[in-house]
Amino acid sequence: MGKATDIRIEQIDEYRWRIPKDSRPGMRVDGIIYADEKLMAHIRGEQAADQVANVATLPGIVGASLAMPDIHWGYGFCIGGVAATDIAAGGVVSPGGVGYDINCGVRLLRSDLTVEQVRPQMKALIDQLFRDIPCGVGVGGPFKFSDTELRRICLGGAKYLAETGLADEDDLAATEAGGALDGADPDAVSPVAYRRGRDQCGTLGAGNHFVEVQAVEEIFDAQAAEAMELAEGKVCVMIHSGSRGFGYQVCDDAIKSLRKVPEKFGITLPDRQLICAPVESPEGKRYLGAMRSAANYAWANRQLLARLTRKALSHHFKTPVESLGLRQVYDVAHNIAKIETHDVGGRPRKLCVHRKGATRAFGPGHDELPQRYRAVGQPVLIPGDMGTASYVLVGTAGAMKQTFGSTCHGAGRVMSRKAAIRAAAGRRIDAELAAAGIFARARGRSGLDEEQPDAYKDIHNVVDVVVAAGLARKVARLKPMGVIKG
Repeated sequence: MGKATDIRIEQIDEYRWRIPKDSRPGMRVDGIIYADEKLMAHIRGEQAADQVANVATLPGIVGASLAMPDIHWGYGFCIGGVAATDIAAGGVVSPGGVGYDINCGVRLLRSDLTVEQVRPQMKALIDQLFRDIPCGVGVGGPFKFSDTELRRICLGGAKYLAETGLADEDDLAATEAGGALDGADPDAVSPVAYRRGRDQCGTLGAGNHFVEVQAVEEIFDAQAAEAMELAEGKVCVMIHSGSRGFGYQVCDDAIKSLRKVPEKFGITLPDRQLICAPVESPEGKRYLGAMRSAANYAWANRQLLARLTRKALSHHFKTPVESLGLRQVYDVAHNIAKIETHDVGGRPRKLCVHRKGATRAFGPGHDELPQRYRAVGQPVLIPGDMGTASYVLVGTAGAMKQTFGSTCHGAGRVMSRKAAIRAAAGRRIDAELAAAGIFARARGRSGLDEEQPDAYKDIHNVVDVVVAAGLARKVARLKPMGVIKG
């Protein structure tokens, strides 16, 4: 995961650490890392903190270059990074601040099923999900779209699927941005991306993507849990996926096309992976148009995965979907750049907010939230590793003040995928999980090996930090019962 950092880091309080802006030439703002002493011991041992400092040099950046407690090394930006640039002040957009898997995100479905009903059938249910949901590298799915239809997905995301009967208004209302970002530009997407995306909408992919059956183990906030229809002893399904090869290609194309843009605008970068363009430049607008197209593709992808999940559960339990109560709690992105208005220095400013491995966490009363969440705050979905737990949180006013309405997105890796595979040598990760009562299926052994629980930070520790720092409130803890992966 990279060599130890040599950058100067000062402790602000129990859960915040500062990289002063005089630590490196060119820094325009401080870096701030959210972590406790235990997590900082690991963070100091790798170079992700250097990336926080590098991001602080971007033109137009305001507030601070931020990192959540799940921080680890990424392309350009660290994963777990948040940065907002002021558009009117020449603020830039950087593909490295979004990542290759554009709008990788999480969707949660609650159900009326109980743990007592489901646990005796878990192996058969996981087998059913594994049969019905396409997963694995390059695997296509049952939904085939023409280039014309893909352009409509680029423009309308999950909203377009509602026009075709593949989504409903209840799902859209419980999806960030209603399931589609305005301003997408299908013409900015290459033919190669369209070719890669033709049969991958409605597929899980590989890596850390999953569909997981979970038990609601504990409720922490009764009011918020009631709004989400979560109750102890009930069963949920969490879906984690993104824009597949389509989004990867969009990012790859953008990085190549923007290679000479910083020089054109006189932008000096400490790391070429921070390649960027002013938001209002033709190059910046083109990237944002393509990125929004990929984000909309990802929302359509998770919508189709939810449809396949509902169908699989209906088939397994021999019950109509409507009888299972599989209502969507929320769907939220954690690899995206969005134009938002936030208070900076006492006045509202239009910003380009990069969240890379970070989740939007808007507080109560925000007008972008569905009415049923307006009083409690935006649902925040934080997946853990296969062997521990995931969390449902809500955003807070504190997040709006400190982090442009952002928090962590997961546990965060402590091992590279190669290191995790080496650590799994001679072991059976599926058998270890089964011994803990968790059934796991994957296309290949490496899918479980590289995503083993030991490859991740302690999710409880990560969540406790963002809660103690005032970025989110706990609503529920979800315990894994079974999972499928690529």
